[in-house]
Amino acid sequence: MLRERLDELLAQTSLVVTDHQREQLVKLVQALDKWNKAYNLTSVRDPLEMVAKHIVDSLVVSPYLPQGSLIDVGTGPGLPGLPLAIINPDKPFVLLDSLGKRIRFIRQTCHELGIKNVTAVQSRVEEHQPEQPYAAVLSRAFASIQDMLDWCGHLTDANGAFLAMKGQYPEEELNALPKNVQVRAVYPLEVPGLDGQRHLIALGYADTV
Repeated sequence: MLRERLDELLAQTSLVVTDHQREQLVKLVQALDKWNKAYNLTSVRDPLEMVAKHIVDSLVVSPYLPQGSLIDVGTGPGLPGLPLAIINPDKPFVLLDSLGKRIRFIRQTCHELGIKNVTAVQSRVEEHQPEQPYAAVLSRAFASIQDMLDWCGHLTDANGAFLAMKGQYPEEELNALPKNVQVRAVYPLEVPGLDGQRHLIALGYADTV
């Protein structure tokens, strides 16, 4: 049932997902369902619902990821980072969360599914100091874009991007951006199986002359 649902939803996108990757995505849902019973990782209880709300909702961002290393801040149980890492095995991902149970889930799932391009880090985002700036900071969970910029500003540089996954177009938040941050692009997202608007907001530091 899970594989059929995944195939049905992916068929409504332009994403290229191999058979092996689809199997990994199904196993991710099964692991999430299993751990959820004990650790309450997500409020979504039905594995069939997870396919649309967690897996496909994460995957639709894939075409807009830059080259280079990415960090998923406040990743929770690895969303959107784990699904994106599965279909982008050439990109290195850091999945960061402050809760140990979430990081344990991510590490165990990567081990079981053979995911080699994920590093799980337990830390508060403001305390995480990368050796090199990330190409992009990705978030599905921050309450506001301003919070994301305040807490994650040290994670990238002038060439990097902040990719904020939002529901409705956040006009008020974007109008209130600080002068040193600009909107690089806004991508309306179509998520098969989900009602309601979804947007990916790409931000970056403004050119300083």
